[in-house]
Amino acid sequence: MEYLDFEQPIKELEDQLTKCQVIGEESDVDVTATCKKIEKKLIATKKEIYKNLTAWQRVQLSRHPNRPYTLDYIRALAGDTFMELHGDRSVKDDKAMVGGLGKIGDQSFMFIGQQKGYNTKTRQYRNFGMANPEGYRKALRLMKMAEKFNIPVVTLIDTPGAYPGLEAEERGQGEAIARNILEMSRLKTPIIAVIIGEGASGGALGIGVGDKVLMLENSWYSVISPENCSSILWRSWEHKEKAAEALKLTAEDGMKLKIVDDIIKEPLGGAHSDREATFKEVERVILASYDALKDLSETDLVMQRMDKYSKMGVFKG
Repeated sequence: MEYLDFEQPIKELEDQLTKCQVIGEESDVDVTATCKKIEKKLIATKKEIYKNLTAWQRVQLSRHPNRPYTLDYIRALAGDTFMELHGDRSVKDDKAMVGGLGKIGDQSFMFIGQQKGYNTKTRQYRNFGMANPEGYRKALRLMKMAEKFNIPVVTLIDTPGAYPGLEAEERGQGEAIARNILEMSRLKTPIIAVIIGEGASGGALGIGVGDKVLMLENSWYSVISPENCSSILWRSWEHKEKAAEALKLTAEDGMKLKIVDDIIKEPLGGAHSDREATFKEVERVILASYDALKDLSETDLVMQRMDKYSKMGVFKG
């Protein structure tokens, strides 16, 4: 188990609890009362820490190395029914963007999302979750397929941004993202977008237009990362905490700004502390969102989606 810097008091108490339990097992001393006292203090400390997280601490949690990624969610939600589909039918198969058909219960969904790696080798293989233009074109191809067969789309967003390399720009990175935004706004099938980790910049928007946009409690959604914002404004990463607060990137901020429809609660300690509970809650919210959309006609669905986005933002003359 890895701990973030603000989680050190939790680590110390968990170490104490482990030592207490070991002493009880290896000797005749009754340490039950002591262990219960430590457990009580541990629960209270966890509640206190996670109740008062700053924006930067939520960003740190969204990047936790043990946090579940897109394929973890898909496998938990769809199990053996998931069939991954590959390629954009133009350049290649982008490993940073995964997608395919799967079922939750008896309902089919087209799952699409950015996939990060678990170690150095897989991170390089997945390009750290940063998709190239062919990734967004693959995503669009799968969405169009879902529309053709009247299958709802679920997108799982977790990216530090679209890949900013020269070759990506040469192949039309900006156009690919813009095309996805346009096509998603008028797609004639329900779209449920779930931000499960990092939702950065156009990389997130390229698969982020939805009838329902949901955020996990410890995810973030912004035009730029706190570090990059800090480097632009202050020429240093030292002010990333201040930038995170100013960017209004948390799920609560998203609800206040009306760019997010609902917050998915995470277990105490974050999604990685109890994966099964997180998967069940995500499944529940996805199915509830689909139930609210499935009876709408294609015309009403698209009009409602366009109205939703046209009302965002504040305009001053």
